[in-house]
Amino acid sequence: MGKITGFLEIDRQDRKYAPAADRVRNYNEFVIPLGDEGTKSQAARCMNCGIPYCHNGCPVNNQIPDWNDLVYNDLWEEASRNLHSTNNFPEFTGRVCPAPCEASCTLNIEDVPVTIKTIECAIVDKAWENGWLKPIVSAEKTGKKVAVVGSGPSGLAAAQQLARAGHSVHVFEKNAKAGGLLRYGIPDFKMEKNLIDRRVEQMEAEGVTFHYGAHIGVTQDAKQLTDSFDAVLICAGSEKSRDLPVPGRDLDGIHFAMDFLPQQNRRVGKEAPLDNKPILANGKHVVVIGGGDTGSDCIGTSIRQGAVSVTQIEIMPKPPEKENKALTWPNWPMKLRTSSSHQEGAERDFSVLTTGFRGEDGKVKALQCARAGADMKPVPGSEFELKADLVLLAMGFVHPVHEGMLKSLGVKLDGRGNVEANVRDYKTSSDKIFAAGDARRGQSLVVWAIREGRQAARAVDEFLMGSTTLPR
Repeated sequence: MGKITGFLEIDRQDRKYAPAADRVRNYNEFVIPLGDEGTKSQAARCMNCGIPYCHNGCPVNNQIPDWNDLVYNDLWEEASRNLHSTNNFPEFTGRVCPAPCEASCTLNIEDVPVTIKTIECAIVDKAWENGWLKPIVSAEKTGKKVAVVGSGPSGLAAAQQLARAGHSVHVFEKNAKAGGLLRYGIPDFKMEKNLIDRRVEQMEAEGVTFHYGAHIGVTQDAKQLTDSFDAVLICAGSEKSRDLPVPGRDLDGIHFAMDFLPQQNRRVGKEAPLDNKPILANGKHVVVIGGGDTGSDCIGTSIRQGAVSVTQIEIMPKPPEKENKALTWPNWPMKLRTSSSHQEGAERDFSVLTTGFRGEDGKVKALQCARAGADMKPVPGSEFELKADLVLLAMGFVHPVHEGMLKSLGVKLDGRGNVEANVRDYKTSSDKIFAAGDARRGQSLVVWAIREGRQAARAVDEFLMGSTTLPR
């Protein structure tokens, strides 16, 4: 490494946020970059470990020590080439990935890991600013046609890889724009959507054709794809939300998070609404059920809409504030994590079980709750109520939507209701149909979706051509 003793001499410093009072007034990104010199200084902290466990933590196998060294030595363009050799969209992961690589960093044993995510984001942002990311157009065309269903991170990654291999790639997206949950699930204050738009422009210049408003299996015949294309790759995501079937669930004011969040993203993106039933938090007491990232996104969005109060409840017990490194490192630890949205003014409560909803005139007014015991059942005598005018269910997703495309294609499902396919060839039970991303593995991270899209592209290329040079 360029700075052998950097980790001894330089303290960890990460990006900071704009003040909460300012950032909640809009939907713009609010993370403040470190700047070139600050980023180079942080890259100098990389230890040149004998075994770089950050590789173990990164699903896309980023060569983290290599590009840290390049940044430290001011070789930003080479760092960008290295980074893009393993990750098609580091500007996405540099903003929304929880950074399991940092949990695996050797310096995390002392709670001061290298700011890998920050450095990654700085590299790709600098690459775009300097015009280094040109379309990569295949010199030779194979004559093979591939249909990719879904334009989330797995579909986009697969489409770009396949186009660069020389195939004619058509991406079918049910919404008006590409991005999947990157565009319609993740709020703009975490990732602005112009980042997706410029990648789509790059991919179109590389030969990828996007078909919008094409809801396969609903507005367009699914079997037509297998007749018209040499291979079909399902990257439709996992969109079947987990419900809460308790008394009062049918009251007005109780909604899935993924009915609430896309509405606001469409407003920010100046897209036409899908219906005339707006879900808004302004002037309301909001309760978010579910303690994950989607719940956090609901908090930040509700606060920006003008909620009177926001409370997030979680059925699981409160995790420890600090992990036992001797037991967890270098793996991803279970510990209490506080997001930027939590810092904006939400209350959090744990071990809370929702037993029902109470309403007036058909509208929700309160949650009927109890403390959850170790068996996940109500503790007798612990009942209480939470005031609520708007309840957002953010309890995760159970599997991809089965109605429509999956039933039409007749692909086999696994025991959890996901499309059955292994991680060697990504083939489904149906001829020339493949699956990757959340549709195959279940609800997961953006970085895992990119990994699966890249690996599935290699599998499809090998299926079509007999061999492949695409990386795994």
